[in-house]
Amino acid sequence: MRLCDMTLEELIRPEGFDCACGRHHRVGLRFVRIGRGAVAALPEALRAVGVRKPFIVCDQNTKAAAWEKVRTVLDAAGVDYTLYCFPWARVEPDERAMGSLTLAFDPACDGVIAMGSGVINDCCKVLCHAAQKTQITVCTAPSMDGYASDSSSMIVNGVKTTVYNACPAAIIADTDILRTAPDRMLWAGLGDMLAKYIAACEWRMTALINGEYYCEEIAELMRASLRKIVAAAPRLMERDDDTLAAVTEGLILSGVAMAFAKVSRPASGLEHYFSHMWEMFHLDRGLPAELHGIQVGVGTVLCLKIYEKLRTLRPDSVAFQRAAEVFDENVWESEMRRVMGGSADTLIRAEKTEWHNNDPAARAHRFDCIRKNWDALLRIMDEELPDAAQVLALMKQTGMPMLPGEIGENDQDVRDAFLYSRSARKKYLTSTLLWDMGILEDFLPVLE
Repeated sequence: MRLCDMTLEELIRPEGFDCACGRHHRVGLRFVRIGRGAVAALPEALRAVGVRKPFIVCDQNTKAAAWEKVRTVLDAAGVDYTLYCFPWARVEPDERAMGSLTLAFDPACDGVIAMGSGVINDCCKVLCHAAQKTQITVCTAPSMDGYASDSSSMIVNGVKTTVYNACPAAIIADTDILRTAPDRMLWAGLGDMLAKYIAACEWRMTALINGEYYCEEIAELMRASLRKIVAAAPRLMERDDDTLAAVTEGLILSGVAMAFAKVSRPASGLEHYFSHMWEMFHLDRGLPAELHGIQVGVGTVLCLKIYEKLRTLRPDSVAFQRAAEVFDENVWESEMRRVMGGSADTLIRAEKTEWHNNDPAARAHRFDCIRKNWDALLRIMDEELPDAAQVLALMKQTGMPMLPGEIGENDQDVRDAFLYSRSARKKYLTSTLLWDMGILEDFLPVLE
């Protein structure tokens, strides 16, 4: 049986799966309960994963959303616990948050309940990995696809990065709690999933260009979770139990796919890097940013426009040679400092010592792979990318933002995010491909 044909319960079997890709896929998730009243299963989940006294983590918003239900269930079951609620209004997944968690952690606790969504879940993953504790997650919004992944999206020294750790052992998603989430949180979950069109396309192309690991079984599992959410999306804002459960299951399946792959490739491409870049811009300026998933949704729209133009072109050796000859490392460094602010030196150092994205020989080799495989790359784009009008219609139906200006991003930040996304990490992106081809700046008008 293929992974995409299995139920969520079958996918999380402890022994995992030997795959045709040559790897053994396994996820640390052991217990899942989704639906109305699911929080009642929390004591059962704690027993299933061997946690007797949990350290419960939340912020002020997630405490308001779920604490009364969680407290009532735990108290009725006689479960001892320690509660920690972040004392400030907006929590970022950074050193401040992790320091606060570390100082507050009760060593008498043998597990952690992450009562929240993206930031709370990610911070608790890092804490549990470092302290070797078991995590249980009580979802408060269908707002992101990282619940079951084995990675966290963290801000480290001012740079948004992926930290690989461990996934929760149990996930509880009570639709009575989920339906109270603000519209923006629902939009964020949908935006995070629509990104998978771009991510799947990039993952397959990168395997051809850069020789990276790719698994068709995992890719099809991700596509299946995307289809589940797209089918439910027209009813998302109605917040009925079946729709919320279907969307949440799709988001959890996406995390399982990432955990199987042990990289974020199945779920994240250039569309995510628009978000990562904007978040770093806002962080450097001391300003709040829009929800990650909403930014990703806008980034997906931009990427669909980029691919629409890309599919009309062919690799041009003259354009490549001209761009390679005029590239100036000193100019690149200067622009990185203008664009990235306080995180620039960290990124420049990583490029010179670890990544070598700018290396002329590596760039020439990648361009040669692009040129030789162009027809295959076009087939991948045709197979993976949806009709942009359909995606826009779906987003419009929910009322979510679709343009950078609608989430407070100006034209300069859009251009800078696009041009320098390829320099934010080692990961090969669509923007890297365009840079390799010598046509990156030719795509700036597409973003307008």
